[in-house]
Amino acid sequence: MTDLERLRHSSAHVLATAILRIWPEAQFAAGPPVEGGFYYDVELRHRITPEDFPRIEAEMKAETKANHVFERVEVTRDEAIALAKEGRLAALGARPEPSKFKLDIVERIPEGETITLYRNGDFTDLCAGPHVMRTGNIGAFRLTHVASAYYKGDERNPQLQRIYGTAFKNKTQMDEHFAMLEEAKKRDHRKLGAEMGLFAMDPEYVGPGLPLWLPKGTAIVEELEKLAKETEFAAGYVRVRTPHLAREKMYQTSGHLPYYAESMFPAMELEDDGGARASSPHSEASSLGTSSEPEGRMPSEAGWKPALPIADRYYLKAMNCPHHHRIFAAEPHSYRDLPLRLAEYGCCYRYEQSGELFGLMRVRSLNMNDAHIYCTEEQFADEFRAVNEMYLKYFSIFGLGKYQMRFSTHDPEKLGQKFVDEPELWKKTEDMVRRVLVESGIHFVEVPNEAAFYGPKIDVQVWSAIGREFTIATNQVDFAVPRKFGLVYRDRDNVEKTPLCIHRAPLGTHERFIGFLIEHYAGNFPLWLAPEQVRIITIGDDPALADYAKAIHRELRASEVRTDIDLSNDPIKAKIADAETAKVHTMLVIGHRDLEAGNVSVRLHGKGNVGAKPRAEALAGILAAIRERRG
Repeated sequence: MTDLERLRHSSAHVLATAILRIWPEAQFAAGPPVEGGFYYDVELRHRITPEDFPRIEAEMKAETKANHVFERVEVTRDEAIALAKEGRLAALGARPEPSKFKLDIVERIPEGETITLYRNGDFTDLCAGPHVMRTGNIGAFRLTHVASAYYKGDERNPQLQRIYGTAFKNKTQMDEHFAMLEEAKKRDHRKLGAEMGLFAMDPEYVGPGLPLWLPKGTAIVEELEKLAKETEFAAGYVRVRTPHLAREKMYQTSGHLPYYAESMFPAMELEDDGGARASSPHSEASSLGTSSEPEGRMPSEAGWKPALPIADRYYLKAMNCPHHHRIFAAEPHSYRDLPLRLAEYGCCYRYEQSGELFGLMRVRSLNMNDAHIYCTEEQFADEFRAVNEMYLKYFSIFGLGKYQMRFSTHDPEKLGQKFVDEPELWKKTEDMVRRVLVESGIHFVEVPNEAAFYGPKIDVQVWSAIGREFTIATNQVDFAVPRKFGLVYRDRDNVEKTPLCIHRAPLGTHERFIGFLIEHYAGNFPLWLAPEQVRIITIGDDPALADYAKAIHRELRASEVRTDIDLSNDPIKAKIADAETAKVHTMLVIGHRDLEAGNVSVRLHGKGNVGAKPRAEALAGILAAIRERRG
């Protein structure tokens, strides 16, 4: 737990203390720190609304001013149960009613596990911690909103009130946070995407979570693909293409079935008469994020049962790696062929829960900047380092100055459950990854128990221009699945060996990455990436001006510059305002003086007029900026 998470965890206890001083009968369930703040779930007859916040916050301020110590106390299981039955847990003292949610939690704690309480002043709570030293260490806080939540997320349980808040070390940090949130609302990719005509969602006809890329959005997609293809070609990658579905046998072999059945679309079962029908082996599915592989977890096999012969069942692909493994297997390989770097912008389909879908950030169809590198152990360090360097190149291009690599490792106690049961290979590959990161001087944090099921991984966190954190991409090591597919190469001694496989997706998916870029740039894309790069605007409707503008338009279009032309007789201020609203990067304004001198007057979106330039010079500058991916 980070220092900020610790502070917010403590703030949740202060919130509970305050609520109890106003409503002593309140029953509390869970109160953890979460991204952006904290919450506490409470059962209370009174319906808390934002109108209650000033009163609650006043009590919270009194508690922080009292500067009570957060005292950790270990108790036995029987002692904790007795306190819960007396109503003393998540309470200011004994009460007529038991602390029912805390009692339920205590009774579910495994035998032998340490049980701890935390006290601040009169408030005592069942809690594993940790906390700040004193309530006075909480410098600034604010309650933000109220929601409803079922106890433990189960609709069969009581519905509770979830009170959200946030906290910081000081008021300055908190003010900056809320200023960022206000700016984030303006930059919301769903809002800007609609205003700029980049993408559309059509849940009625196409389906939820299945974005439609409009022409302007497709221009961004194709620019990103062009960047990736050029970069990967220079790095020695070869491009492949794979189908959007495969037989059940593919995913049984890889291990994605049965472990990820709930995160895949239902199987298509081919009947004897050649007809097809969809059969769902799962209920609402869990989310998978944006990495080239689903998150490292191995859910229960319950609910997944092959009903027909393997050859008769097909699945939409949720990941590209099994197809790439079969491409590797299609031809014999020797050590001379390695490393083999297979790249594809592959379209995958993942059955995200409907409640998890969110604009472009969480979707059910995703186009992934995917590649798989097959290499020997001796080649691994150089290949892994090269992938990390590719990330850094992209960060520079997109102006991402703040980033962090999250190095996710396994939990030895969960081998054979959540992670492949290969303890020696886990240690070996984790040591290899750690060594490369340290030697490369890359800032990273190590996170246990978050690896993919087949090997360690790196999740790439980046911060947008306004300080919002996003998970963009992933880099994973796979020592298990190639062996399942029987992938081999012959070494110098003509001995068959299984290659290591590096899964990497530096630009993540089009959907998530473009959603991030919309918010990062606030829709004001650099020239090379802008949906409409240039608009030529005439002052008036003189035919001679129109001819001059059309000639420039043809010249730019011949160089594949996304150019439009406004020959209307609208006032020039209205034409410029329209281009600014459309976030056109560069405006070439043409009047009679420009025509006579062979010039164009250049305006940049958000920056205004930068002066008249000779036509050839202005156009050459535009082409150079696009080619070099500047501004």
